[in-house]
Amino acid sequence: MLLYITWDVSEIAFSIGGFAMRWYGLMFAMGFSLGYIMVRRSFLKRNLPESWLDWLFFLLVTFTVIGARLGHVFFYDWARYSSQPGDIFKVWEGGLASHGGAIGGLLAVFVFSRYVSKKPYLWVCDRLAAAVALTAGLIRLGNLMNSEIVGTPSDAPWAFLFVRAHNGLDAVARHPVQLYEAISYLLAFALLFGLERKATRQAKSDNEPMGLQTGLFFLLIFGARFVWEFFKSDQGGGLQAGLGLLSTGQWLSVPLVVVGGYLLFKSRS
Repeated sequence: MLLYITWDVSEIAFSIGGFAMRWYGLMFAMGFSLGYIMVRRSFLKRNLPESWLDWLFFLLVTFTVIGARLGHVFFYDWARYSSQPGDIFKVWEGGLASHGGAIGGLLAVFVFSRYVSKKPYLWVCDRLAAAVALTAGLIRLGNLMNSEIVGTPSDAPWAFLFVRAHNGLDAVARHPVQLYEAISYLLAFALLFGLERKATRQAKSDNEPMGLQTGLFFLLIFGARFVWEFFKSDQGGGLQAGLGLLSTGQWLSVPLVVVGGYLLFKSRS
């Protein structure tokens, strides 16, 4: 007897009047809210201006959303958007790419580091690593609730039959790859959160070691992304079409894993 889990969850978390909150948006908002609380604690423990937080999170939300949208447009669906450029602005229809969001977030940190805090770039990245890992895990749970980014067919007893899956996929049990990624990211968050709490307790000057949390973040998050891409259904994308062996998500993850390994090595040397 073939065993699997039937997944028939509505993508709507709740409705108030004519307003419907989707799970993806809810998880995205929860991630940024919890991240704000964690980074605020870290800043206040270091006696840093609380006003910095408003600038930091404004820049992060703005650059991350724009970067994620443009990442989806250019990395995964340029054929469509090049012929229908007006659709680029229809964010409510879905279409955000995590690698584009990462690029946008890194640019936001650069602006904040250079023009607001005057703190070293890697120092700011370290303060954000745990919060971003948590947000990434929650967003993948949002993808699960939306029955999107589904896995390849599987006969494992924990496979999910995504009743509401889109894109005309065959109605067969599949790897719940969103859950695999969410668990991996939340485990990375637990490690990074512990390291940040230790760093906060030991913070005494601007000479704090830098790059450990950032290096681990890139290594663990995008290393996990690289692995779990093998279990995903085809997501398309120009890099995948042009370079074949790996998916677009894997090609985009490779340089970030390398950067993570380098930063980890430098922080420990």
